[in-house]
Amino acid sequence: MSKRLQQGSEKSAIKVSLHARNLHRSRYDFEQLCTACPELLPHVYQTPNGQDSINFSDPHAVKLLNQALLKVFYQIAFWDIPAGYLCPPIPGRADYIHYIADLLAESNAGKVPVGANVRGLDVGVGANGIYPIIGSQSYGWQFVGSDIDPVSIAAVNEIVRSNKVMKNKLQCRLQTSSEHIFQDIIMPEERFHFTICNPPFHASLAEARAGNQRKVRNLHRANGTTSDGKEALNFGGQGAELWCKGGEIAFVRQMIKESRQYADNVLWFTTLLSKKDNLPAVYQVLKQVNAKKVKTIEMAQGQKISRVVAWSFHTASDREQWS
Repeated sequence: MSKRLQQGSEKSAIKVSLHARNLHRSRYDFEQLCTACPELLPHVYQTPNGQDSINFSDPHAVKLLNQALLKVFYQIAFWDIPAGYLCPPIPGRADYIHYIADLLAESNAGKVPVGANVRGLDVGVGANGIYPIIGSQSYGWQFVGSDIDPVSIAAVNEIVRSNKVMKNKLQCRLQTSSEHIFQDIIMPEERFHFTICNPPFHASLAEARAGNQRKVRNLHRANGTTSDGKEALNFGGQGAELWCKGGEIAFVRQMIKESRQYADNVLWFTTLLSKKDNLPAVYQVLKQVNAKKVKTIEMAQGQKISRVVAWSFHTASDREQWS
């Protein structure tokens, strides 16, 4: 390990915007991460302020960082995604899981429920399986992961097969209908404590590409480099991961309307909502389906603010019985 890397890793800062139980609140310890994943070392450089970092617009470097984080913090020995698929930022994904834990604690005498009796459904598990990995390794929960893409399902199944710690923690189900979200995924007698979802953000592929190019240019500026804005989808992501007709709001509306049919099967339905302007429309649909409880949880990663919208068709006493 180089002296430069050791010196850079000595400097730490707490990311106070992240959840208190988030394991990634401190600055990345690149000495530790490179020990776990030596392939990451050539991608580490020192910023002008003396901190170790990587080029976050380089998809290979980001994937190696994720592999290292998953090894160090979640005991995941093997993790990989197909080329061109979404490579998620782990700290932000972990925040969602920890806020779900807080939500469940509200009807469990203030204690976060742990163990395999707690079941979650990840709508759009993707090819990376990040939410079930973090949830199962942090709290021992069991998951079902659904996706409309067979390649994603195959990739996550390979991650599960390759890691003993994931045995019996995640079952993947292919959604064969683009018109539905929960139908044929939630079985008639099946019960879930929660659903989670990171819905497609964009309304078209062109919009997704433009958004990606803005991200890349911003990262280049942050790294002190230049960009011509012509990069490919460096952050990765296939069509179903990035966009759907009508964008985020259309997807979430459909989810809420369909959730009414599965009110008895799920304690809390939840979804990420990136655009604050979409909240009024979401609240309107929740009122139409007669949700008994609605919560909005703000999450902050750096300067970016996103939110989790959660709704339940159960009364407070009903929710306590799920504990």
